[in-house]
Amino acid sequence: MTTNSAMPLNNSKVINAWCTYDIANSVYNLCISTVLWPMYYAEVTKAAFGSEMVPLWGMTIKNTVLYEVAIAAGYLFIIGLILLLSGMADLGGYRKRFMQLFTLVGASSCAALYFFTGDNILLGLILPALAIVGYAGSLVYYNSFLPLIATPDRHDKISARGFSFGYAGSIILLIFNLYSIINWQQLGFSSEMQAKRYAFVEVGVWWLLLSQYAFYYLKEKSVKLKMGAHLLTHGFIQLKSVFVFIKQHKSLSRFLLAFFFFSMGVQTVIIVATLFGSVELNISTLNLIVTVLIIQVVGILGAWFFGVVSVRFGNKTSLLWMLFIWLGVCIGGYFIQTKDQFFVIAALVGLVMGGIQSQARSTWSKLMPEGTPNTASYFSFYDSTEKLAVVMGMFSFAVIEHLSGSMRLSTLLLSVFFIISIVIVALSSYKHEE
Repeated sequence: MTTNSAMPLNNSKVINAWCTYDIANSVYNLCISTVLWPMYYAEVTKAAFGSEMVPLWGMTIKNTVLYEVAIAAGYLFIIGLILLLSGMADLGGYRKRFMQLFTLVGASSCAALYFFTGDNILLGLILPALAIVGYAGSLVYYNSFLPLIATPDRHDKISARGFSFGYAGSIILLIFNLYSIINWQQLGFSSEMQAKRYAFVEVGVWWLLLSQYAFYYLKEKSVKLKMGAHLLTHGFIQLKSVFVFIKQHKSLSRFLLAFFFFSMGVQTVIIVATLFGSVELNISTLNLIVTVLIIQVVGILGAWFFGVVSVRFGNKTSLLWMLFIWLGVCIGGYFIQTKDQFFVIAALVGLVMGGIQSQARSTWSKLMPEGTPNTASYFSFYDSTEKLAVVMGMFSFAVIEHLSGSMRLSTLLLSVFFIISIVIVALSSYKHEE
């Protein structure tokens, strides 16, 4: 097997360095996207405007709906950007440079959330969208390194290790954030609110600093490219050739279709879980944070467990098991009424959250043509599919919530996406095609 990588395959130092980037950027996913920011945003906007309804551009819209639309907009923007840049990344060997650029954007945006106080609502919508651009953009090039650092037989295990690293590392920072918020007086903060705002700065610093270890070890062969319209044209030509290859190979195209539908459900559940617990069940902030910690711990076990399942029974079986559990989560979400029921659903989410993301990434990397120099282009299709799914999932969720006034009907909509993906996966064969 040959690659355009400047790194030895299956080297433990390189693999561990690659996995540690998950520790760096997963704090965004946990602390910003899932726990601290959604609750802070809901709290300060309600305090600033006197209710959950926020005036913006002559309209009055529910604060959670605005948040969901802003998240979708961030993902929509990054889709076009990564499709534009990925051909260039493959041609010039710029994966690492783009990964560094998006890391800087994401980490800086997280730290800048410090300046949002509730009444400056546009800042509270733009900065999270930019943080998503940085997070999602860096993941494209991070994922594209997987085929360059290991042979296909090790992708499942390494992908699962990366997610496990990320869950463990993000738990450490979240606990530190919570300690700072709870003990704000002893630590010299002027108020609990100030401690919460400094937590966003801590996330940005953590992400930026810890990523340097991965950047030190990740290397690739790069060439100097002359900027011009031809460069963008070449990039799109390259993407077109990748698209043609995907279209001609049923294993790739069917997986991408299934991935689109279950990502609509998975990513939306992850983003709105704490808002659902807070708004629909009136669960306290402390209990929600405990719930998220449970999800993270179970997520470590889930990523490992389903990695073992995939090795023993194959990726298709592993994916089907998880999709049925996700279906149960969405249906259960419509009916739950108590805090204890929410904890059970949360534990199930944790079990399959890391597993399905890990399996999806490793399955795609194994289905790609071996030795291809265009790993960024292939993963741009993969990640763009996921981001488009997030846009569709979040917009659908927001529209149903806006019309019904409740998140419960929206969870039933998500269950439909999982049913469709189950059918596609069941009828597919995920074997490498030449």
